[in-house]
Formats: sequence, structure tokens, C-alpha cells
Amino acid sequence: MHMLRDGKVVLHEPTRHPQGEEVMIGSIRFKTFDMGGHRAARRLWRDYFASADAIIFMVDSSDAERFGEAAEELNRLLQTEELANVPFLILGNKIDLPSAVSEDVIANGLGVAMQRTGKSSKVDRSTTRPLELFMCSVVKRAGYADGFKWLSQYL
Repeated sequence: MHMLRDGKVVLHEPTRHPQGEEVMIGSIRFKTFDMGGHRAARRLWRDYFASADAIIFMVDSSDAERFGEAAEELNRLLQTEELANVPFLILGNKIDLPSAVSEDVIANGLGVAMQRTGKSSKVDRSTTRPLELFMCSVVKRAGYADGFKWLSQYL
């Protein structure tokens, strides 16, 4: 969140409590909440569903061992009734690391390869939930702006 908001890399402990931030990407202002991904934090996710206009689900593209766990949580979110019409942006982060895997590997690992709706054309939200994966490196400031731009067309 610090990199997106301030352009600074900040090393800190994993998110313990939801942290709200206002982030500007290009000319678009996003009000975001970093909910954290550890088990204790996941219990709080539902408390924020009512006000969610979109979900940004970030995955460490260099940690394939956790794709199964991430897939379970993502699938749980995708099946949640309160989020049925909410667009999902998945960010495969840390592509700058040598151990990072490809976009296809992440899409398959998360079980969303056949659910993706496309990066270049807007889908009809009345019939299809927008869901797309963008590869990025937050540290290198690469890729996530395209994801946020894609997402902004549904907000």
C-alpha cells in the first residue's frame, strides 16, 4: 500500500488490522483497504463486503507453494453472495523475482483460467462478473497500473 500511495518501499510486518488508504493511479482515485492475507485477518474480510465496489486479490507469483491456499480463499470469495456482482482484479505480484511463475501458471493454480473475462474489452456486468489477472511488480512499479485501469471501467 505504501508503494502505491507514496512510491516508497516500506518493509513491515504482515498486516494485522485492516488499513485504509487513498491511492491515486493516473487520474483515478481509489479508496482501498489492505485486509491482510493471514488466517486471522481473513476472519475480518466479510465485515467489509457491504461497501466493496471491487476486490483486488494479490498473489505472490514467486510462492507457488501457496497457490492452493490462495485458490481456496479466492474461490470462497467468488462464491460469496454479497460479492456476486463485484469485479475481481487479481494481481500476480513480484514478477521481478527469478522464482516468479508465468501468468498462465498463476491462473491455473488459482483455478480461474476459464473465468477470466479479458483485458481489452469491457464485459456486460449484468451477465458476467469481470475477473482478470495482471502480472506486476509493485516494487518496480510495473503492471499494476494496467490492472487498476482495467478495474476502473467497472467502478
